Amino acid sequence: MAAPLPRLVVATGNAGKLAELRTLAAALATEMLAQTALGVASAEETEDSFGGNALLKARHAARATGLPALADDSGLEVDALGGAPGVYSARYAGPTASDADNNAKLLAALAGRAAPRRARYRAVLVLVRHADDPAPLVAEGRWEGEIALAPRGSGGFGYDPLFVPAGDSRTAAELAPADKNRVSHRGQALAALLAAWQAAP
Repeated sequence: MAAPLPRLVVATGNAGKLAELRTLAAALATEMLAQTALGVASAEETEDSFGGNALLKARHAARATGLPALADDSGLEVDALGGAPGVYSARYAGPTASDADNNAKLLAALAGRAAPRRARYRAVLVLVRHADDPAPLVAEGRWEGEIALAPRGSGGFGYDPLFVPAGDSRTAAELAPADKNRVSHRGQALAALLAAWQAAP
Protein backbone atom coordinates (compact mmCIF):
# COMPACT_ATOMS: atom_id res chain seq x y z
CA MET A 1 0.00 0.00 0.00
CA ALA A 2 1.39 3.42 -0.97
CA ALA A 3 2.03 5.82 1.89
CA PRO A 4 0.42 9.27 1.85
CA LEU A 5 2.43 11.91 0.05
CA PRO A 6 3.87 14.70 2.23
CA ARG A 7 2.72 17.40 -0.22
CA LEU A 8 0.60 17.41 -3.33
CA VAL A 9 -0.26 20.22 -5.75
CA VAL A 10 -3.81 20.34 -7.05
CA ALA A 11 -3.88 21.57 -10.64
CA THR A 12 -6.92 23.82 -10.60
CA GLY A 13 -7.89 27.42 -10.04
CA ASN A 14 -11.59 26.54 -9.58
CA ALA A 15 -12.41 27.13 -5.89
CA GLY A 16 -15.40 24.78 -5.87
CA LYS A 17 -13.48 21.97 -7.53
CA LEU A 18 -10.51 22.50 -5.20
CA ALA A 19 -12.72 22.25 -2.12
CA GLU A 20 -14.27 19.00 -3.37
CA LEU A 21 -10.90 17.49 -4.25
CA ARG A 22 -9.39 18.43 -0.90
CA THR A 23 -12.28 16.74 0.89
CA LEU A 24 -12.36 13.65 -1.28
CA ALA A 25 -8.63 13.12 -1.69
CA ALA A 26 -7.49 13.86 1.86
CA ALA A 27 -6.01 10.34 2.19
CA LEU A 28 -3.59 10.99 -0.68
CA ALA A 29 -1.45 13.65 0.95
CA THR A 30 -0.73 15.33 4.26
CA GLU A 31 -0.80 18.76 2.63
CA MET A 32 -2.69 19.69 -0.54
CA LEU A 33 -1.81 22.98 -2.16
CA ALA A 34 -3.61 24.79 -4.95
CA GLN A 35 -1.35 25.56 -7.88
CA THR A 36 -2.50 29.19 -7.72
CA ALA A 37 -1.12 29.44 -4.16
CA LEU A 38 2.27 28.48 -5.59
CA GLY A 39 2.12 31.04 -8.39
CA VAL A 40 1.43 28.51 -11.13
CA ALA A 41 -0.77 29.68 -13.98
CA SER A 42 -3.38 27.35 -15.44
CA ALA A 43 -2.27 25.21 -18.35
CA GLU A 44 -3.91 25.82 -21.70
CA GLU A 45 -6.39 22.99 -22.27
CA THR A 46 -5.58 21.94 -25.82
CA GLU A 47 -6.70 18.30 -25.76
CA ASP A 48 -10.04 17.05 -27.07
CA SER A 49 -10.77 14.65 -24.21
CA PHE A 50 -11.18 14.90 -20.45
CA GLY A 51 -8.34 12.42 -19.95
CA GLY A 52 -5.98 14.30 -22.25
CA ASN A 53 -6.62 17.62 -20.52
CA ALA A 54 -6.31 16.13 -17.03
CA LEU A 55 -2.93 14.60 -17.87
CA LEU A 56 -1.74 17.83 -19.47
CA LYS A 57 -2.73 19.82 -16.38
CA ALA A 58 -1.15 17.35 -13.95
CA ARG A 59 2.19 17.31 -15.78
CA HIS A 60 2.16 21.11 -16.07
CA ALA A 61 1.63 21.59 -12.32
CA ALA A 62 4.22 18.95 -11.40
CA ARG A 63 6.81 20.46 -13.74
CA ALA A 64 6.24 23.98 -12.40
CA THR A 65 6.40 23.01 -8.71
CA GLY A 66 8.53 19.87 -8.51
CA LEU A 67 5.72 18.24 -6.52
CA PRO A 68 3.41 15.31 -7.23
CA ALA A 69 0.26 16.67 -8.86
CA LEU A 70 -3.43 15.81 -8.97
CA ALA A 71 -5.55 17.14 -11.83
CA ASP A 72 -9.18 16.85 -12.77
CA ASP A 73 -10.88 17.52 -16.05
CA SER A 74 -14.62 17.24 -16.01
CA GLY A 75 -17.75 18.51 -17.63
CA LEU A 76 -21.32 17.99 -18.67
CA GLU A 77 -22.46 15.99 -21.70
CA VAL A 78 -26.01 16.54 -22.95
CA ASP A 79 -27.36 13.89 -25.32
CA ALA A 80 -29.65 16.27 -27.23
CA LEU A 81 -26.64 18.48 -27.96
CA GLY A 82 -24.45 15.68 -29.27
CA GLY A 83 -22.42 15.54 -26.04
CA ALA A 84 -21.87 19.31 -25.76
CA PRO A 85 -20.67 21.23 -23.88
CA GLY A 86 -18.24 18.38 -23.02
CA VAL A 87 -14.60 19.46 -22.66
CA TYR A 88 -15.72 23.06 -23.23
CA SER A 89 -18.07 23.02 -20.21
CA ALA A 90 -16.20 25.68 -18.21
CA ARG A 91 -16.01 28.04 -21.21
CA TYR A 92 -19.23 27.11 -23.01
CA ALA A 93 -20.45 30.72 -23.14
CA GLY A 94 -16.96 32.12 -23.76
CA PRO A 95 -13.43 32.11 -22.27
CA THR A 96 -14.40 34.35 -19.35
CA ALA A 97 -17.92 32.97 -18.86
CA SER A 98 -19.39 32.66 -15.38
CA ASP A 99 -21.36 29.63 -14.20
CA ALA A 100 -24.54 31.70 -14.68
CA ASP A 101 -23.52 32.51 -18.26
CA ASN A 102 -22.92 28.85 -19.05
CA ASN A 103 -26.20 27.78 -17.48
CA ALA A 104 -28.10 30.41 -19.44
CA LYS A 105 -26.53 29.30 -22.72
CA LEU A 106 -27.36 25.66 -21.95
CA LEU A 107 -31.01 26.48 -21.25
CA ALA A 108 -31.21 28.49 -24.46
CA ALA A 109 -29.72 25.61 -26.45
CA LEU A 110 -32.33 23.25 -24.99
CA ALA A 111 -35.30 25.60 -25.33
CA GLY A 112 -38.35 23.72 -26.56
CA ARG A 113 -36.88 20.27 -25.97
CA ALA A 114 -39.15 18.07 -23.91
CA ALA A 115 -38.07 16.07 -20.87
CA PRO A 116 -36.25 13.90 -20.25
CA ARG A 117 -33.26 15.93 -21.36
CA ARG A 118 -30.67 13.28 -20.61
CA ALA A 119 -27.19 14.28 -19.57
CA ARG A 120 -24.24 13.15 -17.52
CA TYR A 121 -21.36 14.64 -15.64
CA ARG A 122 -17.99 13.03 -16.42
CA ALA A 123 -14.72 13.44 -14.55
CA VAL A 124 -11.24 12.10 -15.19
CA LEU A 125 -8.62 12.40 -12.46
CA VAL A 126 -4.89 11.99 -13.01
CA LEU A 127 -2.17 11.69 -10.38
CA VAL A 128 1.48 12.02 -11.41
CA ARG A 129 4.33 11.47 -8.98
CA HIS A 130 6.54 13.78 -11.05
CA ALA A 131 6.22 15.63 -14.35
CA ASP A 132 7.54 12.77 -16.48
CA ASP A 133 5.83 9.95 -14.56
CA PRO A 134 5.61 7.09 -17.10
CA ALA A 135 2.69 5.44 -15.28
CA PRO A 136 0.24 8.11 -14.08
CA LEU A 137 -2.77 6.91 -12.13
CA VAL A 138 -5.98 7.61 -14.04
CA ALA A 139 -9.58 7.18 -12.89
CA GLU A 140 -12.96 8.15 -14.33
CA GLY A 141 -16.43 8.73 -12.91
CA ARG A 142 -19.86 9.24 -14.57
CA TRP A 143 -23.00 10.68 -12.99
CA GLU A 144 -26.17 10.18 -15.03
CA GLY A 145 -29.14 12.51 -14.91
CA GLU A 146 -31.07 15.11 -16.88
CA ILE A 147 -31.29 18.87 -17.30
CA ALA A 148 -33.98 20.77 -15.41
CA LEU A 149 -36.16 23.43 -17.05
CA ALA A 150 -34.84 26.13 -14.70
CA PRO A 151 -32.01 26.39 -12.15
CA ARG A 152 -32.70 25.40 -8.55
CA GLY A 153 -30.53 25.44 -5.43
CA SER A 154 -27.57 27.45 -4.19
CA GLY A 155 -24.97 24.77 -3.50
CA GLY A 156 -22.25 23.32 -5.68
CA PHE A 157 -20.93 25.06 -8.77
CA GLY A 158 -20.90 24.77 -12.55
CA TYR A 159 -24.09 23.24 -13.93
CA ASP A 160 -25.22 21.88 -10.55
CA PRO A 161 -28.37 24.10 -10.41
CA LEU A 162 -29.58 22.46 -13.65
CA PHE A 163 -28.41 18.86 -13.20
CA VAL A 164 -30.97 16.46 -11.73
CA PRO A 165 -29.31 13.14 -10.85
CA ALA A 166 -31.05 9.97 -12.02
CA GLY A 167 -33.47 8.70 -9.38
CA ASP A 168 -33.68 12.06 -7.59
CA SER A 169 -35.97 15.07 -7.91
CA ARG A 170 -33.43 17.55 -6.55
CA THR A 171 -30.72 19.28 -8.54
CA ALA A 172 -27.09 18.74 -7.59
CA ALA A 173 -27.14 22.28 -6.17
CA GLU A 174 -29.88 21.21 -3.73
CA LEU A 175 -27.88 18.27 -2.34
CA ALA A 176 -25.87 18.51 0.87
CA PRO A 177 -22.14 18.54 0.03
CA ALA A 178 -21.53 15.18 1.71
CA ASP A 179 -24.40 13.60 -0.23
CA LYS A 180 -23.14 15.02 -3.49
CA ASN A 181 -19.56 13.87 -2.87
CA ARG A 182 -20.74 10.35 -2.15
CA VAL A 183 -22.45 9.87 -5.53
CA SER A 184 -20.99 12.45 -7.92
CA HIS A 185 -18.77 11.85 -10.92
CA ARG A 186 -15.82 13.34 -9.03
CA GLY A 187 -16.56 11.26 -5.95
CA GLN A 188 -16.64 8.09 -8.05
CA ALA A 189 -13.39 9.00 -9.79
CA LEU A 190 -11.66 9.78 -6.49
CA ALA A 191 -12.78 6.47 -4.98
CA ALA A 192 -11.30 4.62 -7.96
CA LEU A 193 -8.09 6.67 -7.82
CA LEU A 194 -7.66 6.03 -4.09
CA ALA A 195 -8.16 2.30 -4.65
CA ALA A 196 -5.47 2.35 -7.33
CA TRP A 197 -3.16 4.34 -5.08
CA GLN A 198 -3.65 1.97 -2.16
CA ALA A 199 -2.94 -1.01 -4.43
CA ALA A 200 0.26 0.55 -5.76
CA PRO A 201 3.55 -1.02 -4.58
